[in-house]
Amino acid sequence: MFKSINLLSLDDFFMDTKSRKGNFVFFYRFNGISDEISEFLKKYYENARKNGVIIDGRLQNPTPENLSYLYEMLGSDFKYDIDFLNQKLKKWLPRISEKQCNTLCEAIFSTFTDMINNGKTEGIIANAYIKYMCWLYYKFERIIYSLGSTQIPKILYFGEISNYELQLLVALSRTGADIVLLNKIGESEYLKIDNKNILSTPYQAELLPFPPDFTLKTIQNMLAKQQNIMSAITNEPNIKPCTNAWLQTPNISEILKTHKIRGNNTNFFYNSFIIQYGVEDPLTFSSDMLNFYNNIKNRPCIIVNNSIDLPSADEINKIKRTSCQTTEQLISQLVKNINFSSNIQVESIIKKAFVDTILSIENGNNLQRLTNKAVYLLCWISKYQKELFQKWSFGCDLPVFILFNPTKNNNEELFLSFLSMLPVDVLIILPDLKKDFCISVKNLIEINCSETVCMNSFPFEPSQITISTAAYQAEREMDSLLYEDTGIYRNHQYKKANIITLQTMYEEIEMLWSQEIKYRTGFSTDNDSVCIPVIFSKICGVKNSNVTDYWTSIKKLITPDTIVIKEFPYIPAFNNIKQLAPQFLYNGKLQVNKIKSHKDYQYIMLKDDVQQHIFDKIQLLIDEKIIKGTHQNGVEYSIISTALTLDKSIIRLIQKFDFTKLNPKIIFILTGEKIFSLEDTIACAFLHLIGFDIIFFVPTGYQCIEQYFSKKFVNEYQIGDYMYDLQVPKFKDTNNNQNNFLSRFFKRSF
Repeated sequence: MFKSINLLSLDDFFMDTKSRKGNFVFFYRFNGISDEISEFLKKYYENARKNGVIIDGRLQNPTPENLSYLYEMLGSDFKYDIDFLNQKLKKWLPRISEKQCNTLCEAIFSTFTDMINNGKTEGIIANAYIKYMCWLYYKFERIIYSLGSTQIPKILYFGEISNYELQLLVALSRTGADIVLLNKIGESEYLKIDNKNILSTPYQAELLPFPPDFTLKTIQNMLAKQQNIMSAITNEPNIKPCTNAWLQTPNISEILKTHKIRGNNTNFFYNSFIIQYGVEDPLTFSSDMLNFYNNIKNRPCIIVNNSIDLPSADEINKIKRTSCQTTEQLISQLVKNINFSSNIQVESIIKKAFVDTILSIENGNNLQRLTNKAVYLLCWISKYQKELFQKWSFGCDLPVFILFNPTKNNNEELFLSFLSMLPVDVLIILPDLKKDFCISVKNLIEINCSETVCMNSFPFEPSQITISTAAYQAEREMDSLLYEDTGIYRNHQYKKANIITLQTMYEEIEMLWSQEIKYRTGFSTDNDSVCIPVIFSKICGVKNSNVTDYWTSIKKLITPDTIVIKEFPYIPAFNNIKQLAPQFLYNGKLQVNKIKSHKDYQYIMLKDDVQQHIFDKIQLLIDEKIIKGTHQNGVEYSIISTALTLDKSIIRLIQKFDFTKLNPKIIFILTGEKIFSLEDTIACAFLHLIGFDIIFFVPTGYQCIEQYFSKKFVNEYQIGDYMYDLQVPKFKDTNNNQNNFLSRFFKRSF
C-alpha cells in the first residue's frame, strides 16, 4: 500500500511517482483559504479534472437503483473477510488488474479493521461495504484503473465530510491517490470523526475561513476567467521563473552566479528577488557596492535611486484602452500594449506575468483603480524592457534591476513583484534603517543587517564612494544616542512637517509667539517627520480703545523672523508662472520634475528637502480645497503660481526654518476697508501650512480675509471696541533694549 507523508511545499502534490522515489502520496486537509491556497487549488482542480475525481458537496447515498444492481451482481451477503472482499471487487470491477485489485482490497480491508478497532460492529462494517462498493463503481471508477501508475490520480473534496466518506478516502489514499480535503465543517467538527488526528494532515498556515458562498464552482469560474484572458496571449511561455529557490545562502553575492551554475532544468529561468535592510559594515559599504556593480556591469543593469519616476502624461496616453465592464475585458485589452517583437519568448513571459499580477490584485480594487495600476505597470515595463531584455535569450545571465534607498509606493511595490516574474534579478537595498520603508510581496527574501548608512544614491563610480572613518562612525552612533527620543534635536534634524492650529486664549499669544515650537502643546515627532503647533489668529478691535497700548502690543511681537504687512493687496495678481501653471498639474497632482526643470522656476537654489516641503504643502492646499473654487474655477492654477513666486524675504525664512525651533512669523495689519485678494488669501493659507505663525490685526472688525476660504479657517478674537482709520506707525526693526524702546515709545518713534 501507499503511505501518506508530509510535503515540503504544495508543489510536491504535482510530482509523479518516480520523483517521489517510493510509494508515497499526500492526504491533506485545508481548514481555510489564502492567496497561496487559491493559486494551488486552481492547479490542483485542473489536475483532478483531467485525472481524478472532484466532489463538491457530499457523496450521495446509494439510490434504490444502485442497490438493486449491486445485489443483482454480488448478492446481499457480507463477510468480514479479505478473500471475500477480493472476490467481490474482481467481479464488481472486472477491468481492474490483479495488482490493483489486491492493493485496493488490502486498503479497504485495513479501513474495516480500523473501524473494528474503534468499536464498530460488523453490521456497521457491512453498511460501509455497501456504500464503498456503490461509490467506487458510480463515482471513482474513472481513477480505479489508474491507481498505482506513474501519474498519481487526484481527489478534490469540498463539503461536510462524513465518517464513511473519510474512511473511503483513506482507503483510496492507501491505494495510490493524492487527496485534498477542503474542510468545510471546521477543525473541531472534523476531529470528532478523526479524534486521533491521523487520517489526514492539516495544512499549517495562516488561513481565512472559507467564504459562505465558496464552492468548487468558484475555482472553476476562476479557471475559466483565467483561460479566457490567457487566450489573448498568442504564445504561451515555455519557461517559468524559479525565484530564489536556487539560492544557497541569503546573500546578494548570490546574484553574481551565472545562470548555468544556478540550475540546469530547461523549464525554468533562475532569478532572484531580494531586499537588504541595513548594511553589514558601514565603513566598507560604498566600496562593497562598487565591487558588486563591477561584477555585474557586463550584464544589462538598471539602477534606480529612491523611487521610479511616475509615468508622464505622454507615456500614459500611449497606452491604448477603452472602457471595460469586466476584469477579463480589461486585461485582454491592455495586454495587447505589450509588444517586444525582437524577442517573442520574452514578450510571452511579460504578458503572462502581467495577467497574473493583475489577477492577483483584482479583489479589493474596483475596475477604475485596477485600470490605473495596470496602466502604471505597462508604462514602466515599456520604459525598461528594451534595456533589460534586448540582448537576453534563455541560458544567458539575467539582467539586474536595483532599487536603491527606496521610498514607499504601492504601485512601485506592485511593479517590483511583477518584475520578479520575469527573467530579471531584482534587488532592493535600503541602507538607512531609519527610513520608513517595508515591502511584503510573494517570493521576496529579506536580508536584515544591524548597521545603518545614510546614502541617497548607488555608488557605481569610484568618485561617488565615501568611506567613513571609525571616529566618524562613532560620532554618528553618539549622535543617535543624543538625538533619538531624548527631546534634544540636531539643527534641521527633521525634513518633513505637518501643522496643527493652536486654539488659545488671546492673552497666551504673546507668550507662545516667542516660544520654540518643541515646547508648545501638541508638538510631536515620528521618524523623519514632525508635527508643529502654529498660531493662525485674527484679532478684532482695540482693547480698552487704547491705541497707544494697541500698537505697543503689536511692537512686542516683531522679531527678526517677523514680516509686517500693512499694504493690500500685497501679492500681484499676475506673474510669469501663471500662464505655465496648467502644464504643472496633471490629474490634480503636481508635476514636480517638470516644475523643477523649467527655466522660470525660482526656488531651484533651495535645499531639496525645503523644495519638497513647499511642493507637499502646495499639493495639500489643492487636495484639501481650502480655497474656494479649487478644481472648479481654475483656482488650483492660481495656487501654484502664487506659491511659486513668493517674495525673496519669505523664501529665505522658509529655507532658514528649523521645525523644532522658533518658526517664522507674519503680522498683517488691516486698518482700512481693503480686503485680501485671492492671491493674498492663497499666500496666507500656504504659509500657514508651511508652519508660519500668522496674526491678522483688524481694529475695524471687518471681514477682510474670509472671502476666499472655503470654511472657517482662522481663530478669531474680539478684544475691544472697533476703531476706524487708524494710522499704522512706522515700526522699526526689533527692539532688544527695553530702555531704548521706552524712550522711543515716548517720542512716538515706532
